[in-house]
Order: sequence, then C-alpha cells, then structure tokens
Amino acid sequence: MTGNQIRLGLVGYGEIGSTLGRGLRGAGLQQVAAYDIAAFEGPYAALIQSRAKDAGVRLVRSAAELAACSDLILGVTPGSSSLASADALAGSLEARHVFVDVASATPKVKQGVAARLSATGARLADASIMGSPRDGHGLEILTSGPAGDFFREAMTPWGMNVSVVGPEIGTASGIKIIRSVLMKGMEAVVLECLLGARAYGIQDTIVASAARSLGKPFPDTVNSLLTTDVIHAARRSEEAAMSAEALADAGIEPVMTRATAARLAWVAALGMKEHFGGVVPKHFTEALAGIEEKMKSFQS
Repeated sequence: MTGNQIRLGLVGYGEIGSTLGRGLRGAGLQQVAAYDIAAFEGPYAALIQSRAKDAGVRLVRSAAELAACSDLILGVTPGSSSLASADALAGSLEARHVFVDVASATPKVKQGVAARLSATGARLADASIMGSPRDGHGLEILTSGPAGDFFREAMTPWGMNVSVVGPEIGTASGIKIIRSVLMKGMEAVVLECLLGARAYGIQDTIVASAARSLGKPFPDTVNSLLTTDVIHAARRSEEAAMSAEALADAGIEPVMTRATAARLAWVAALGMKEHFGGVVPKHFTEALAGIEEKMKSFQS
C-alpha cells in the first residue's frame, strides 16, 4: 500500500538518513533529496554520493536548496548538530514546510530547535528513533509535537513505523534519552563486568549466573531491585566497592562499578532504611517516591 506522494528532504545522509532514503525510494516515494555538509568534500564524500546514487536520492548543496525542493524535512544529523541544522534552515523554511528533528538529543535541545524555527511558520515536531537501522526504513520512530500526526499520517503508508506519543515537543526525545540511561549504562556495565570475568577466567560462569538472575520479565526485575535497594543500599554499596577493587586488581579501571558504589551510598545516606522502618516496600514506585521525598527534604 502506498500513500500520497510528498517531496521529502533529509538533513544528513549518514547511517539513518541513507537507511530512510533507500527504503522510501524502494517503497515508491518518488522525490527524496538530502543535504549533508560532508557530501561533496571530505573523507566520506565518495561514500555518501555512492549511497545516494544507488538509492536514487538527490544530493543538494545547501539547506536553502533542500527547502526549495521539499515539503517535509527530517533532521537526521547527530544531536550535537540539531541547533546548527535549525539555524541553517531558519532562513529558508516557510509555512508550507513541516520539519521533524529526528536526532538523538535532549528535550531542551529539541525545544531550542523549535524556538529557532518558530518565526518561519513551519509546522514542527520532535522524533526519536527507537529501533535499529537493521530494520530498514520501518524502524520504530516516536514523534511528538504539533506536526506529529502529520508526520505519522504522511509516512506510514510508505512503510515507516511512526507512533505519536504526545502533543509537546520534547516528549519523544525525552523517552529516547532517558531510556538510554539504562540501555547505554547496561552496555557499559556488561562490558566492565565481562572484562573482569575474563581476567579471572570465569566469563562463562558469570554469564550463566546472570542469566538465571535476570531471566524474568523486566518489570519484575525492576521491582525486585528497587524495593530491596532502599533497605540494603549500604551493604550493596560496600560490595560494589569491593567489586571495584577486584577489577582494579585485574588491571581494569572500574569506572562503572565505582559509580555504582557511589550511587548506592547516596541512597543509604538519604536514610531510606529508616524511612521504611527496615521493611521492603511492596512496589518500586513506593521506593522511588520515598527517595524523592528525602531528596526534597535535603534540598529544602
């Protein structure tokens, strides 16, 4: 099934931009253009040009040229370039345009993009990629903001997987960025743990043991960890400190493990065990509410 033809512009033609360009052209979208500052000079120019040519995506040389040949523009640069991209487009966007910033950036940055482009009259939205380029142009994308519904309705018929998560710019990016605290942190912790496990010759045992401990639905894991954390944070902080020492003994800098010990010591210092009278709360939301209450009392 295909939808109405729309002129699509991509700011950035790296991994995500080229994945979307190639997939959408393959799905039958006739006009896809891209502007990338590295497309015509620098070490990646040949790669970008080759990807665009193979996909049938038109490369343009300026943000103004992209705006002239596009109706819907997706910003698919790194988040560090979001504000610069907005500045580059600010003099060329008009009320007929829709601009969606799909970069991984904080809600504050996405709101800054909207502020820079508000005078153009263009309809704006925030978006975040939750899937992987391995999924092609159908990778999961969350969107929020005034133009979120338009973005979803325009691109879903072409095979994109877009879900609207709210009316405010920053909601979609907030989901992605705060989730990354867990996902990227877990990546770093697993790396640090297994480097240590290999140094001690116990890699397979550690992986099997962790699989047994974590082999349950994630909400159950969260509930188990956080409800007991508020009671046992002091002891667990001490154990994490010893884990850091063991890693250091093996020649591995325990960056994540020292941070773990510090965070658990912080929970203990809030007096959470006393707050709950030594009794494990029934649900992790109770534990979090208790921590928030103590945080406010310390701040006041």
